[in-house]
Amino acid sequence: GNVLYRAMLGETMGYSCAWWDVAETLDAAQRAKRDLVGLKLGREPGMRVLDIGCGWGSFARHAAEHYGARVVGVTISEEQARLARALCAGHDVDIRLQDYRDVEGRFDRIASLGMFEHVGRKNYRVYMDTARRLLEPDGLFLLHTIGRNDQGAGIDPWVTRYIFPNSEIPSLRRLVRALDRRFVIEDLHNFGADYARTLQVVVAVSALVASHMPADFYRRWMYYLNLFTGVFRARGLQLWQCVLSPQGVPGGYRRPA
Repeated sequence: GNVLYRAMLGETMGYSCAWWDVAETLDAAQRAKRDLVGLKLGREPGMRVLDIGCGWGSFARHAAEHYGARVVGVTISEEQARLARALCAGHDVDIRLQDYRDVEGRFDRIASLGMFEHVGRKNYRVYMDTARRLLEPDGLFLLHTIGRNDQGAGIDPWVTRYIFPNSEIPSLRRLVRALDRRFVIEDLHNFGADYARTLQVVVAVSALVASHMPADFYRRWMYYLNLFTGVFRARGLQLWQCVLSPQGVPGGYRRPA
């Protein structure tokens, strides 16, 4: 429920890996992640942005508030949509309870932060075809996803059963195959070690809100968080940000300093 996530994720309800380049707190690191995404996509007032898997609207609100963007965010979670609408109130943000495959229109930029892990390899091409259809020919798409080092079948069976049903972490090979003849890879950035630090903070905060969780769920949740903290610290999993363009940026793409 949102009570747990509001306590666990901090001020702006940012999820997925934070960017700890210079930040010292979780809120600051999540803001830095959103700024990093904005810089990589190019911040232009009035641009139309699609946030695929918008969660509680943290990036959608950030893009509208700081870049003057017009943002559509889609989620299939009723709880997320309800709170995201409240958190984004007063900004040019349209939060929709909608499957990303049903979105219509064209967008200057697309961002998807921590949703691709739930697509599954059999849907990778549909996902990329949808993003390609929705993106303007001169647009940019930033995909932020956990990545694995091998060609395994999925996440740990225990995690799949109790935490993230039907989830699958992509390998780079499978990701590139899904991009074939759909997008040009302009930039690939790995900062997976930052996920270990992100999860360390989340573990500490989760312990403080244990009373909001049933005891059996609390044990499973803490095991999951600690399991993934260890895997990221050991570099068994990665965090990739890929900047993609439909036809290649004329003259080449430059990652912002």
